[in-house]
Amino acid sequence: MANVAPVVPDTHPPVSPGGGPSGGNRGWYRRNEIAVTPWLFLIPGILFFAVYVIIPIFQSFYISFFEWDGLGTVAENGTYVGMGNYERLLGGDQKFNVSFWNNIRWLVLYLLAIPAGLFIALFLNQTVTGIRLYKSLFFFPFVLSQVVVGLVFSWFYLPREGLLNAILGIFGGGGLNILGDPDLATYGIIAAGLWPQTAYCMILYLTGLNAVDPEQVEAARLDGAKGWKMLWYVILPQLKPATFIAFVVTIIGALRSFDLISIMTNGGPFGSTRVLSFYMFEEALSEFGFRMGYGSAIAVVLFLLMLLFIVYFLYSMWRDEKGASR
Repeated sequence: MANVAPVVPDTHPPVSPGGGPSGGNRGWYRRNEIAVTPWLFLIPGILFFAVYVIIPIFQSFYISFFEWDGLGTVAENGTYVGMGNYERLLGGDQKFNVSFWNNIRWLVLYLLAIPAGLFIALFLNQTVTGIRLYKSLFFFPFVLSQVVVGLVFSWFYLPREGLLNAILGIFGGGGLNILGDPDLATYGIIAAGLWPQTAYCMILYLTGLNAVDPEQVEAARLDGAKGWKMLWYVILPQLKPATFIAFVVTIIGALRSFDLISIMTNGGPFGSTRVLSFYMFEEALSEFGFRMGYGSAIAVVLFLLMLLFIVYFLYSMWRDEKGASR
């Protein structure tokens, strides 16, 4: 009879297709590592965002239905007025009207930073002598504090000693008091804000230009595209992510222009440069206010105004991408 080898029982654990022990013998985290690990990194940021952004937004909505001086709690010391604060805002508050329309001016004119940043980025993206120096000079305003920008432009606009009037004097002008003129002060502050904002948009577009597909550019050149056609049909479609970020950041910057106004005019002359953020501060936190409910109502209007612009742009991008995918 032929010799038969004895059967040895298999003591090794079953092996999964990946080469390790089967999933039944692994812990819960090891089985769900790919799905769980990203959330472990995201949870701290989500918690901070919820505590410092999302919850205060809902608190502002809630407080806006009360008259409250900020002492104690809303439930104990606040007086419920329903839509009373909003009725006062929309019912003829002249300060609110001036602040609202100044914010519209900020929103419209501040958007000039986007095309200005784009064209500066296109220039700096060229290979020319001294390009690093030019990049440094254009980047410089971005690293300055808004307070420093406000002080510099306040000196620049001085009626007699300022550089602006010295330049105008060369051409026979001068004596222009921009920050002292109610009709010009808002535009002077907007011009000051555009200086660093344009530098920020330039940085975004420079980053976006580095990601432009050179094969598409070369194919467009072979088809005879150049100049504006190249920019409009080839370059700009690839810069949509940078444009979206520039748009959102510029809108937010236009609506949070408190620091420049506080440094340059403190809301004057005669309250002509107030915006909603500055008016909210005056009503809720300054020595003339402590009307937290009314200030919260202004904050809600400011938030809705910002949301309107951002949602519209998001919808436009979604519509364009949906049309391109068909």
